[in-house]
Amino acid sequence: MAEITRLIHEYLRHDKKFPHVWCPGCGIGIMLGSLIRAIDKTGYSKDDIVLVSGIGCTGRLPVYVDFNTLHTTHGRALTFATGIKLAKPRLKVIVIMGDGDAVAIGGNHFIHAARRNIDLTAIIVNNSVYGMTGGQYSPTTPYGMRSTTTTYSNVEHSFNISELAVTAGAVFVGRGTVYHAKLLDSLMEKAFAKVGFSVVEIISHCHTQFGRLNRMGSAVEMMQWQRDHSVTVEKAAQMKPEELKDKFKIGVLVDRELPAYQDEYEKVRRWAKGTEKR
Repeated sequence: MAEITRLIHEYLRHDKKFPHVWCPGCGIGIMLGSLIRAIDKTGYSKDDIVLVSGIGCTGRLPVYVDFNTLHTTHGRALTFATGIKLAKPRLKVIVIMGDGDAVAIGGNHFIHAARRNIDLTAIIVNNSVYGMTGGQYSPTTPYGMRSTTTTYSNVEHSFNISELAVTAGAVFVGRGTVYHAKLLDSLMEKAFAKVGFSVVEIISHCHTQFGRLNRMGSAVEMMQWQRDHSVTVEKAAQMKPEELKDKFKIGVLVDRELPAYQDEYEKVRRWAKGTEKR
């Protein structure tokens, strides 16, 4: 209890709009707890951290935490974060986004931030819907599911955010759920320690919008669905394809070494100045 109290008093802005705006039972609160615990373990000072967000339910998170924070425009969080990292390379820049924010209007930025291997950590809360703006379908709304803009059925197939990140070139990609809070702590800690573009996809729930329309039950029941439909990477390696039907993998999906963009860019600057031979 003393440790929880310490984290609350050290990392939250107590004069900023508490109680928070998230619906009772929302998974973003669990994600915020994991974020704070992981940052605390990495040893970064609060002044070393910049937390950048876009628009949406997740976009509200920087309001509540006592770091350097930037609440930006929809789909553009990664562009602001890139500018911060290039201007102040010593800072640890973390970007908080929702699924629509990251891979709909922000999709092109997401792909190319991964391709460039910019030293940023992207935390993406995937709740399969645009929760704050009315429950419209998003790029991760599953085929056949309902939303306020697909009232009969979604006829489009969804993005797999983590696989997209792996293919685009991210050096670290992890996927967790808000049910598996301890695993989420570990994935964030590993992502923060990685030099290069790291991604943690968090499968969460929006029981207010998505769950209600699709009769998926309460927040607790939707978290139980996460428990029952997730399989660790290690366990999945021992399972047959038919056993993995309707399941998704959690854990570290990729962890590799590639030159980071800001390091390569600094080399070019030295070559151009003539202070270092190519």
